[in-house]
Amino acid sequence: MNVELDVNGLSYIATFPDKDIRDLHLPLLRMLTEFQRRKKQRLIVFLAAPPGVGKSTLTSFWQILSRQDMDLKDLQGLPMDGFHRYNSYLDEHNLRARKGAPETFDLGLLKDYIATLQQPDARWPAYDRNLHDPVHNAIEVTSPILVIEGNWLLLKEPGWQELVALCDYSIFIGSPIENLKQRLIERKMKGGLSYQDAENFFENSDALNVQRVLNNSQRADMTLMLLPDGSYSTVDINILD
Repeated sequence: MNVELDVNGLSYIATFPDKDIRDLHLPLLRMLTEFQRRKKQRLIVFLAAPPGVGKSTLTSFWQILSRQDMDLKDLQGLPMDGFHRYNSYLDEHNLRARKGAPETFDLGLLKDYIATLQQPDARWPAYDRNLHDPVHNAIEVTSPILVIEGNWLLLKEPGWQELVALCDYSIFIGSPIENLKQRLIERKMKGGLSYQDAENFFENSDALNVQRVLNNSQRADMTLMLLPDGSYSTVDINILD
């Protein structure tokens, strides 16, 4: 299936194999729908993965699928980008060069926002890619199934490792770093960097974050592997009863 998506302000066509839709995406959405119906309140799902996997793209696709089938509960993606520290804070603490690492996010604020998601008037922050800073309360939370997506949601490090207790279901997507390198380089080139500058950025920043996610994340309820052709294989799954 080819779908037009708007991710981070960019519109493009994404392709999802029909087999994955039939065997993975729709069964997952049906399972989450049934769980939400039993829970009778908003379902909080964590989607964690290293940079380059396409978390925002996948969440946007799930959102479209959930709205095409009347039997599915509506799903909404909530990015973790809005919890970046302000650039003024990063500059003050000499962290600007490490922007995107766990220590450059406001973990306490993330926990506070998650705690409000059951409120009918809940809001969520967004990351403004023109300002390159977060904007609080920019997103209206409307759906019964909420997928929070980010690199560090399952991080097995002090402070972060307690975060998983705040979700109802967790999903992790892995991929060999060799498969992600070209994807990340191409992403930077679309942003205007030369190939050499994009490759340097990967080696000095993205690669470190990818390895940290892959090596230091807790086990999720569902673990998927992103394959080189863009499809997924299921590594491990905990079926919700």
